[in-house]
Amino acid sequence: MRMLTWLFGKKPKLTDQQNERLARWRALPAADIQQPMDASRYVVVDVETSGLNVNKDRLIAIGAIAICNGKIALADSLEIVLQQNRVSDKQNILIHGIGGTAQAEGVPPVDALLTFLEYVGSDPLIAFHVAFDQTMIGRAMREYLDFKLKHVWADLAYVAPALYPELARRNRSLDNWMEYFGITNYARHSALADAVATAELLLALGPKLQTRQATCFQGLRDMERERRRLTHPI
Repeated sequence: MRMLTWLFGKKPKLTDQQNERLARWRALPAADIQQPMDASRYVVVDVETSGLNVNKDRLIAIGAIAICNGKIALADSLEIVLQQNRVSDKQNILIHGIGGTAQAEGVPPVDALLTFLEYVGSDPLIAFHVAFDQTMIGRAMREYLDFKLKHVWADLAYVAPALYPELARRNRSLDNWMEYFGITNYARHSALADAVATAELLLALGPKLQTRQATCFQGLRDMERERRRLTHPI
């Protein structure tokens, strides 16, 4: 039994209330990714972590903001810090600004992740460099909820250069694209602030998306797929 626990980990034990919350979320209908952006709700996500190693570092905070019917809904946002048993190091805190006390007094991870799921619903997710955010959130979901998050994502790190291939070489980071479009960030490396900046980037890409007739979430995924094929040919 000890060997099995070491190999597979100990399954988290949720309360009845927590199980009910997860069951209600699971029962939600799937999002319609063919629906036009101006009649949809998307959730833009960013995370803060204890480091950049997706296999070892821990999820510290999630920031998210909704784009509803083609507009950023500032009142429809979420910023949540997961309670940490071990505070991240000083250099890491200097980056994201979430101090030791805030980490130690954060929301218990199970409840924090359930709150995130309830906030998102079944709506599509957007990020800049999706792989990192998706992996860190997915790891936390498996660890604390014994649950695999199967959600549709779109990655603006591929969508933007697909729409502006002539700018792709010199615009690789979120900061590069923010500078090009004149987007400001009120607190860089804050999960919510970075999510807001990413949402603004999506809206800045709007005219080009219209030109390419990519005006629904499936269109974003098509643009992403197109760019991935160019940069990672089989």
